[in-house]
Amino acid sequence: MTDQIHATRLEQDGLGEMAISAGTYYGIQTQRALDNFQISGISINHYPNLIRAFGMVKKACAAANMKLGYLEAKKYRVISQACDEMIAGGLHEWFTVDVFQGGAGTSTNMNVNEVIANRGLELLGFPMGKYQHLHPNDDVNLSQSTNDVYPTSVRLSILLSHPEMMRALGGLAGEFRKKGMEFADIIKLGRTQLQDAVPITLGQEFDAFAVNIQEDISRGDEIVGLFREVNLGGTAVGTGLNCHPDFAGAVATRLHAELGLPFRPAANAFAALAGHEALLQLSAALRGLAMSLMKIANDIRWMASGPRAGLGELHLPENEPGSSIMPGKVNPTQAEALTMVCVQIYGNDAAIAFAASQGNFELNVYKPLIAYNILQSIVLLGDAARSFSNHCLRDLQPVEGQLRRNMEESLMLVTALTPVIGYEKAAMVAQHAHREGCTLREATLALGYLSGEDIDRHLRPEAML
Repeated sequence: MTDQIHATRLEQDGLGEMAISAGTYYGIQTQRALDNFQISGISINHYPNLIRAFGMVKKACAAANMKLGYLEAKKYRVISQACDEMIAGGLHEWFTVDVFQGGAGTSTNMNVNEVIANRGLELLGFPMGKYQHLHPNDDVNLSQSTNDVYPTSVRLSILLSHPEMMRALGGLAGEFRKKGMEFADIIKLGRTQLQDAVPITLGQEFDAFAVNIQEDISRGDEIVGLFREVNLGGTAVGTGLNCHPDFAGAVATRLHAELGLPFRPAANAFAALAGHEALLQLSAALRGLAMSLMKIANDIRWMASGPRAGLGELHLPENEPGSSIMPGKVNPTQAEALTMVCVQIYGNDAAIAFAASQGNFELNVYKPLIAYNILQSIVLLGDAARSFSNHCLRDLQPVEGQLRRNMEESLMLVTALTPVIGYEKAAMVAQHAHREGCTLREATLALGYLSGEDIDRHLRPEAML
């Protein structure tokens, strides 16, 4: 057993030889990357959809190469099977290269090529590392470059991940809409600039939250359509060197068949290799979602503040004790977690924007950083939306007595008197009531502007909605 654990195989590349653990599916180029980029401990296996996307891309490329007569059928079969295993969730533990790497993702692409090649060798009945029978570059990476494979795989991973996030956000919007209907008849004090304003219903407020989220979802859906354009066939710089002219179309057709989405080759491979405008647009849309969620979570946190010395208008689910020293304290932890996620999305967007600006000539080497940040934003937004919906919004309840008291004591109900007595007199009523600590009714009577009957007829919050 000890001999098996310590057994190695010798592999060689253009830089020399290296001993690789015998049972390891990756090879020498992956090992070099593992040795050279020990930075964050974060690799693409943190994002399984990116590995699945690489499997889909490599499978489609192998199918195109076989169709065009460049790849033997037996090699295609084992490459295809290894890719199917990746797509199904297998082999993921072997994708271990750090996300912070040089080479625009070359180390990750070679990690994928080597794992597929070695799994294919197993299926053919050869020992791993015997690349003369199935080669990571000559067979698995045939007609490809990291520069077209990596961004295409990132685009596919977004197409795989985006619907999961949208389902979570759609569920959150749906919960807000339900609350909007449930709270339709609860009148509350509106607020502008954190100051008292005219009345609104709690239902109108929550329904507006739903609309905010739904509009952001619609904008994101529009942008994601851009990711159906793939730049495979451009190879190293966009010229398509070492690639059949029909390769890009054949790959797009294959991906369409696999995923049911209308993929198409990039209109200009040079632009698709050098720039990442679509990724930047999506990141901006995710930042917009984060902005909406930040505003919503903070509004709910404000309304739930207290419970005695704050607004105290909402009662949030009591999920866990809120203090290690203050007994009985409960905090708005789901709102806090959601807003922290939003801050992370802002940071990711800033990093993506800067990284996207660093495309020098025919290539942007920051691809792995862009991919990591945008996939993290997608996953975080979906998970945080689901958590907030399940652990906060669903069981959130209004404190109707406090809502009523806050609304009835507001000086801004005087706005209803403006059409009757004019703006200046209405302002004097509000100032008198505030200065004397009396009600608007008492202030209006004291100033002699209206009779009690007229005041009661006009100062009705339900008529101000």
